[in-house]
Amino acid sequence: MTPLVRRYIKTSFVFLLAGLLLGGYIVTAQFVFDVTPPRLLTTAHAHLLLVGFMLMMVMGVATWMFPRPARDDTRYRPELAEIAYWMMAVATALRALAEVVVALTGALGLRWIIALGGIGQLGGAALFVLNMWWRVRMPPAAAPPAR
Repeated sequence: MTPLVRRYIKTSFVFLLAGLLLGGYIVTAQFVFDVTPPRLLTTAHAHLLLVGFMLMMVMGVATWMFPRPARDDTRYRPELAEIAYWMMAVATALRALAEVVVALTGALGLRWIIALGGIGQLGGAALFVLNMWWRVRMPPAAAPPAR
C-alpha cells in the first residue's frame, strides 16, 4: 500500500469520526434539548460522511486496487493523484468547517468559503476521475501454465 493510499484511507477515518461527532451533536440538540439545529449542520454532517469518508475511502481503495499503468503509459500521473487528494481533503475540511461556523455564529461572510469548498471538491473529484480513467482496464493475462 503506497503512502498516498494510506493517506486517503486514514483521512477518510478522520472525516468519519468528525461526521459522527457532528451527528451526535445534532441528535443530542434535537432530541435531548429540543433545539432544531441549523440546516448547515446537517449539510456539514452529510459532506463529512459522504465526501470526506465514503468518497475518499473509495478513491483510496481504487488507487490501491486498480491495475497499475503499463510502463510505457504516461497518461496516469502520480503527481495529479497527489493534487487530487489534497484538493479533496482541504476542500472538504474547509467546507465542513465553514458550514459549522456559519450555522453556529451566523457569520454570513464565510459563505464564500463554503462555495469555494464545494468547487474544490468538484475539481478534486474531476481530477481524480480524469487521472484514474486510464487505469480502468483489464490487467495483462497471465501466461498459461506449462504442461
